[in-house]
Amino acid sequence: MAGGTVLVEWFLRGLRRNGDGSALRLGTRSSSYRQLHEHASALAGDVVGACGGSPRRVGLLATGSERAYAGVIASGYAGAAVVPLSPGFPAERTRQMIEAAELDAVIVDDAGQAVVAELGDALRDIPVIGDPVGKPLAEPLLAESEDIAYILFTSGSTGRPKGVPVSHGNIGAYLDFVHDRYEFGPADVFSHTFDLTFDPAMCDLFASWGSGGVAVSVPQHAYASLARFVAKHEISVWHSGPTVISLVRRVGGLSAGCFPSLRLSLFCSEPLLAADALDWSAAACNAILDNTYGPTETTITCTVHRFDPRTSPGRSVNGVVPIGAIYPGNECLVHDADTGTAAAEGELCVAGSQVFPGYLDPADDEGRFLTFEGRRWYRTGDLVRCLDGGEYAWLGRTDHQVKIRGVRIELPEVEHAVRRLAGVRQAIAVASQGNLLVFCVGDERPTSVLAAELREFLPQALVPHRFVFVDELPLSTNRKIDRKALAVRADELVAAGTPG
Repeated sequence: MAGGTVLVEWFLRGLRRNGDGSALRLGTRSSSYRQLHEHASALAGDVVGACGGSPRRVGLLATGSERAYAGVIASGYAGAAVVPLSPGFPAERTRQMIEAAELDAVIVDDAGQAVVAELGDALRDIPVIGDPVGKPLAEPLLAESEDIAYILFTSGSTGRPKGVPVSHGNIGAYLDFVHDRYEFGPADVFSHTFDLTFDPAMCDLFASWGSGGVAVSVPQHAYASLARFVAKHEISVWHSGPTVISLVRRVGGLSAGCFPSLRLSLFCSEPLLAADALDWSAAACNAILDNTYGPTETTITCTVHRFDPRTSPGRSVNGVVPIGAIYPGNECLVHDADTGTAAAEGELCVAGSQVFPGYLDPADDEGRFLTFEGRRWYRTGDLVRCLDGGEYAWLGRTDHQVKIRGVRIELPEVEHAVRRLAGVRQAIAVASQGNLLVFCVGDERPTSVLAAELREFLPQALVPHRFVFVDELPLSTNRKIDRKALAVRADELVAAGTPG
């Protein structure tokens, strides 16, 4: 790895290149590389002292503070995997994560300390590290490249969070690629839009720190006047989910040329609509735009498409920009579950340097891996179509295929059709008890009128039973559209007998 064999060495590279330069901006406060290093060394000294040596796994119950970011570094200095936990999560979920991760210590800030009592027995025998009180660690106790760098938790189908351990080798392969592709440097200013419990945050931080640049935390209120915020901080690298585009557009903040400082825009975590990409490209007129894709299990992102306003919309399927080609060191298999063969359309499976070793609980591996032609592949659950040039178009999730009136329906196809209707800006389709509902943001019109318009280019079986207009679509803590919340609302509407 160019940056080093373990994750924290990317920070150390930035420390060597720009020790007195700003590494992190939180509100009006700026922390230099040296300040973060000293804070992290002090925390790491306390962690190692409390554990009687280098721990395996350190929880990080902190958010939005210098302590939170120093804690990420401190875990690496202690030779441990960091396990980010959110003080804002329900206590029961956090308890499950703590127990599953078998933590050796937990670093907290004020927000984390405030919820420690709620976690009860889950922390009974685990040292809780707050303000440093002991001797700073003299030298980092670095792990090995095959060791785990961090553990994140995703939602499990059983309602129990699934632990995803990502190795230093996995994240190193990713960081090598993005640093080579984008040639980051000390002059770059990176947006930091993702919570630490969401893996793109590792890109926000270590892409920035590995280059000697600065990561700027973007608070929620900044989206009301994002152009002003970006200009104030001279942000050059933007990284977020695509929902930001519709959010900024809704408040009138997306105009041509309004983000002149950006040289690079990266979008991930959700499908990027071609219409949104065109609007953002016009706003960030000096920037290249890359649409990236990848589940947590393949280390942040593993495919990329360079958006071209002239050609990309024509390559889009259901209005969604292609997810592009696989990163070097990884391979894709498009698998047809019906025939058991490779195909031009099917489930995307990934193997290679960025694929994680397996879930924290081996029982969660069941059904998530495929052995094909003697090789182990991770099954993403995403349906894709092969395009020319080695790229892929995203078609939807395997669990977005539903049957209504005996007809198989691809929800993204319905959503694309609804977005074509006059006045509809966003649309999410949900199936509930044999009914097809679409939640829309836009100019409300009667279901009968919208359904009649849809019949001009959709078969009757794909026409929704009801259109539900809302002011905005609900978002998860990671600013992704919360489809689960919409599914609950759809069930309520169906139970009340409101769909036609």
